[in-house]
Amino acid sequence: MDPTSPRSPHRPSFFPNNNNNPSQLSTRRSHLSPDFRAKLHQMSLQLAPLVQLTTGLVHPSFPSTLLNFWLLTEAQLDELSHFYHQRTPSVYTSQYPCPVYWPSEGMTVEDKRRKLGRFIGLRGCESPVVRGEVQEMMGWGEERIREEIRQRLEREREEEMARGKMGGWRRF
Repeated sequence: MDPTSPRSPHRPSFFPNNNNNPSQLSTRRSHLSPDFRAKLHQMSLQLAPLVQLTTGLVHPSFPSTLLNFWLLTEAQLDELSHFYHQRTPSVYTSQYPCPVYWPSEGMTVEDKRRKLGRFIGLRGCESPVVRGEVQEMMGWGEERIREEIRQRLEREREEEMARGKMGGWRRF
């Protein structure tokens, strides 16, 4: 019998013993710092599975807990984004509750994790807005962005002037 087997009488002491006294376990747990206990509780939070729109299935790698989310590999992140129509755009991409822009290249594993976290609804996974990314998403160049800002400011000014003429502001 393998000495690391749970049933082996010669199991090294660093493996937990199934015959532990419950009072010994509670003593060990009481020595954990409050921060560590809070983190363990946080990492054990259950995640609601997201189903694929076309099949109603859940991807086998979909994380069941927050800890499982943080342990996803880059390959799993890519598989999940493809399965849920985010990496490969289709008519279903925007039909999910929180679709994300998933460029085909140039993302780090941290970027992928943050985007998938946002996609499945985790707090704190909002992507920082990068001007180049917004331009690429919308197909706008620098000049088009400047023109859009100028037009919005002009509309706001016209609305303010119209309110003034309609009696919204009174001059004494």
